Amino acid sequence: MNFLEGEVLLFDKPYQWTSFDLVRKVRNMVKTKFNYPKIKVGHAGTLDPLASGLLIVCTGKSTKLINTFQDQEKEYVAGILLGKTTPSVDLETEFDNEYSIDHITKELIEETLAVFIGEQDQIPPIFSAKFIDGKRAYEYARKGEEVEMKPSRITIYEIELLAVNFPEITIRVRCGKGTYIRSLVRDIGVKLNSGACMISLKRTAIGDYQLNNALSIEEFKNKLALL
Repeated sequence: MNFLEGEVLLFDKPYQWTSFDLVRKVRNMVKTKFNYPKIKVGHAGTLDPLASGLLIVCTGKSTKLINTFQDQEKEYVAGILLGKTTPSVDLETEFDNEYSIDHITKELIEETLAVFIGEQDQIPPIFSAKFIDGKRAYEYARKGEEVEMKPSRITIYEIELLAVNFPEITIRVRCGKGTYIRSLVRDIGVKLNSGACMISLKRTAIGDYQLNNALSIEEFKNKLALL
């Protein structure tokens, strides 16, 4: 492996790590192993700390490919709690509202999911890394400041209901660049005339790259030791 010339590495990002935590760890490990004074390392497509799964990390000259990977289709598996909402639409913040789910059936869920397939405008979550006037949206949100989140044009290619265990469901989503799964979860809750928040998220694919082929940080450490 030639990290300066460029490598494309597939990682399974650990839960509660930021994407940059993983990049920093990889950079430090490579620099230490090969005594590089410096090396470019970057990632393609940020995952929230409360998400896990596939993160593409590029080194050296391969960092030029990052935008190419970011533009590719992505696949996620999301766990959803029906009937409750949080300001962040995930478990970063406390529950703020509770709604009835007595009227929700598996058939209604499947009908509702089908509505979201296709091109559409989506409003990003306020607790997101979206830039607004030079600051991340979550910086405003955590201070309780209100900002206007402008809609983005996104495409959802597939949504599949994988499991139903009320009040929880699991879905698989294949989508285009810029899609926020938390926004999709929020909108599914509204469309069901209830509420919803995301309780787990795993990215399973980016283009042709699959999570099945990704390394844990421990596996990468062991691989480096053999070089």
